[in-house]
Amino acid sequence: MTIFGPVIDVRPLFPRERRAMLDLLRALDPADWARPTVCPGWDVHDVAGHVLNDYMRRLSGSRDGYGGAVFGDGETLPTYLARTNEEFVRATRQLSPQLLIELLEHLGPHLDAVWAAHDPEAPAGLNVSWAAVDVDSPAWLDIGREYTEFWSHQQQVRDAVARPGATEPELMAPVLDIFARALPYALREHDRPEGTAAHLEVLGAAGGRWSAAWQGGRWRMATPGDEPAARVSMDQDTFWRLATRGITVEEARRRSESSGDPEITAAMTTLLAVVAENGDGR
Repeated sequence: MTIFGPVIDVRPLFPRERRAMLDLLRALDPADWARPTVCPGWDVHDVAGHVLNDYMRRLSGSRDGYGGAVFGDGETLPTYLARTNEEFVRATRQLSPQLLIELLEHLGPHLDAVWAAHDPEAPAGLNVSWAAVDVDSPAWLDIGREYTEFWSHQQQVRDAVARPGATEPELMAPVLDIFARALPYALREHDRPEGTAAHLEVLGAAGGRWSAAWQGGRWRMATPGDEPAARVSMDQDTFWRLATRGITVEEARRRSESSGDPEITAAMTTLLAVVAENGDGR
């Protein structure tokens, strides 16, 4: 098993998640499309446009080998992503909601085919920097990262228009499982004696238990044992919102229970690396 833990294959879930998103968008009133979301400066229409950007970006890069927009002088990856995401969203403001829906519906199966052609355990097309920066990511983790992106944006739309849904364990549990793979990277600055373990428990129907252990000079995903040096417990709503910056670290800590090594528990309840990969804080 790699430092990232056991394989989780989310590929069969993309069509189901997309159906839920499209059903949601089709049910919206015109006023709903202008409702603000948790993404700074973006309304529901903008978030839908951003999801379309994700579809088109991965089809262009992963299927067609197209490099896309170039970096500006001195531009870092986060600032590059923030700029290009914002540029695309601004352009999609010219598109009607109906056209956005039609484009997502048309392009989604093409993206499904891209994922289906991947060997989950082969090297990723894009490394997942919130999981490791010195070890290549496997394809299943890259694909899982995309699934969390789509699911999270759907939930942001649902929050904005007060429509619950898409939180059934079959759809939500893999999101939490993928987010939990950020644990070793979140703990990377805290060396500990060999075998030291930290446990994360996420409560709820879609939740679970995960562990990271210091083994061979680094933190790795591990099977939860009986005596961790640190333990953090939070409910599933708190966890996914923390992992996507939907709530602050301080709010997440108020909504959590922690025990053991305070440096480790503090690092575990940060997990901002998940969204830092997107660069724009959305």
